[in-house]
Formats: sequence, C-alpha cells, structure tokens
Amino acid sequence: MIPRMSPDLVRLSKFLSLVLRHEPERIGISLDPQGWVAVDDLLAAAARAGKPVTREQLDLVVATNDKKRFAFSSDGSRIRASQGHSIEIDLGLPPVVPPERLFHGTAMRFLDAIRAEGLRSQSRQHVHLSPDEETAIKVGQRHGKPVVLAVLAGTMHREGHLFYRSDNGVWLTEAVPAGYLEIPD
Repeated sequence: MIPRMSPDLVRLSKFLSLVLRHEPERIGISLDPQGWVAVDDLLAAAARAGKPVTREQLDLVVATNDKKRFAFSSDGSRIRASQGHSIEIDLGLPPVVPPERLFHGTAMRFLDAIRAEGLRSQSRQHVHLSPDEETAIKVGQRHGKPVVLAVLAGTMHREGHLFYRSDNGVWLTEAVPAGYLEIPD
C-alpha cells in the first residue's frame, strides 16, 4: 500500500501539477512537445521562483502520489505529468481499444449541462475516464455531491472515437457525446 502524502508533499504535488500541466512559464521552464522537462532544470527553476524542492522530495511525490500524476523518464533524468494538461502536449500514447464501459465521476450540479452537451474536455486536452466506479466516485467527490456516469466506451470505439490510456491508468478521449452516456436519474 502506498503511504498517504504529508501536507507538505500535497502542496508540492499541487505545485508540480501547476507547472507541469498548466503554467510552466510561471517558474521559467519549457516543456518539450511530449511534456518532459529535465529534473535538474525543474529543481533550479523552482528554487529561483522561491519554491525550493530537493530531488528526494521530488522522488517521494512521484512515488507516493496516489493517482500517479507524475512520471520520470526511464533514466530518471526527466519528469512530466501523466495527463491533465491544459497546454498542448503530445503524450505519445497510441490509440487503444477501451473496455466496454468506463466511468466518469462528476457532481450532481453538472448533470443538466452533461445531458445537453455530453462530456467535454473543458480546459484540458482530454476527457478523463476511470476504469472503475470506485475511482470515479473519488473524482466526483472533489466537485460536490458525486455521481458516476457510465460511458459506453466500446460502442464509441467501434463508431470511430479514439481512446488512449495514460501511464497511470486514466483513460482519455477527446469528448463523450451525450448519447454514449448512462446518466442516473
């Protein structure tokens, strides 16, 4: 079992999410087209920005983040966010055949819009889907009273929609039209 992250590591994880998914320029780093940045460059830029981070802290965040939000390159010299980017990044994930059903956790207050428009990526590059209902509930709880939507991913795939699976097991697709959703009453 992965230990829970301390409050300091949670803050570091949020900082990393900000600079590796949304605003690398905030600390003066540039991500390559696949979202990677050299660890040494990240650590130096974080220190210059008044957010000093040690390599040990970085290793601990990557190892203990329950959602595996970050990954090191095979040689450990680079780091990137696994998914969730609001900036243009090509994670280099090949399209894969999804399971028949995937799940999306959201809050009750969003259901009317979802019924009308389906699931859209909003400010991110992809809609994030979970392989199981339990994970989807956890995601939905972040936004209010949770509700889990079933996504007819197998049908979507057979009808030409592409799916990708990130390194941490999150399923990604461009959008989910409302007709492919099972929404509870």
